[in-house]
Amino acid sequence: MKITDVRVHMLQSPLAQPFAFSQGWVDRRSATLVEVSTDAGITGWGEAFAQGLEPPQVAAAAIEHALRPLVVGADPLEVEVLWHRMYHQTRDYGRKGAVVAAISAIDIALWDIAGKHYGQPVHRLLGGAFRRSVQPYATGFYRIRGQGEAARLAEEALAHFEAGFRLMKVKLGYGVDDDIAVIRAVARAVEGRGVTLMVDTNHAYGRAEALRLGHVLDEMDMRWYEEPVAPEDVDGYCELRAKLRTPIAGGENEHTLYGFRELLGRHAVDVAQPDIGSCGGITGARHIVALAQAHGIEVNPHVWGSAVAQAASLQLIAALPVTHHSVFAREPVLEYDRSSHPFRRDLVAEPIDLRDGRVQIPQGPGLGIELRADTLQRFRIA
Repeated sequence: MKITDVRVHMLQSPLAQPFAFSQGWVDRRSATLVEVSTDAGITGWGEAFAQGLEPPQVAAAAIEHALRPLVVGADPLEVEVLWHRMYHQTRDYGRKGAVVAAISAIDIALWDIAGKHYGQPVHRLLGGAFRRSVQPYATGFYRIRGQGEAARLAEEALAHFEAGFRLMKVKLGYGVDDDIAVIRAVARAVEGRGVTLMVDTNHAYGRAEALRLGHVLDEMDMRWYEEPVAPEDVDGYCELRAKLRTPIAGGENEHTLYGFRELLGRHAVDVAQPDIGSCGGITGARHIVALAQAHGIEVNPHVWGSAVAQAASLQLIAALPVTHHSVFAREPVLEYDRSSHPFRRDLVAEPIDLRDGRVQIPQGPGLGIELRADTLQRFRIA
């Protein structure tokens, strides 16, 4: 079997209601999808994580001009070989960011092809499923005005609860005083309801502000405090982890086992969060998981993007071993973005849904999803 073509699909859709996270305002949804074709008639799908406010054209250019020539004509089942070929050939101008996200997209598509070739879900090829379903956590609490929205966000927490979520991640990073007002209002709203909270500031702060917020979070029983400082500030991560009781999480802006080597080796985080669409794909995630296991650090993937990234992340989570084994070991959870996103439900024939508080791992071959051509056509950027 040989790869005959690599095609990029850039999708974009304006949002009726723009919203903000700590790094800026989001007025549209974007996705960079890749379709890898073979001479056996098997097609695989992957996705490059359009990080933050990144235009989808950035990773698309890397796929089309740098990576496509490296894989066309190759055997798609040689996934590890092709990962190293792509990484080493782009090392001088890659290693981080959109280039590794582009590698991730092709790698995910290769695993999708392998699963379809063998008639097995990807998690079976990864060694089997530790779990058949996963508990999701609602990501949301974005701002539509900026500051002073604590009451509205407390109501949002109740809406997530009514939808069946018992884990919720609150987006902060809009000024420490405003953050404190928000997290206290949200905590009061769900008090006594069996809800566990986590927070994410998307590296909005320096160490002093992050520490000030962290001392307030220590008053609550948080699952984690995510991206408290800039991803480059590993010393800052270490300092906050040493001074705070709340577990520190990070890694969505880190890439490959080479990037995670310092973060894990210095025990800068309690929870490592590689994103499958930017850390190096499924192959890159396998490398990182093994490294994290060796350092005794929990892995809980960050999940963003379209239904393709969701499905690929579910396959990884199914095959993810717990780090600290016990009879009642803590299981990984699935990030489930609840904000407006047309490339989630509309992109696949069977959307990924919450049922009885759980999300089922797709059992079909490959990623276990079927993309809808009409949705691709409707949102495709020329």
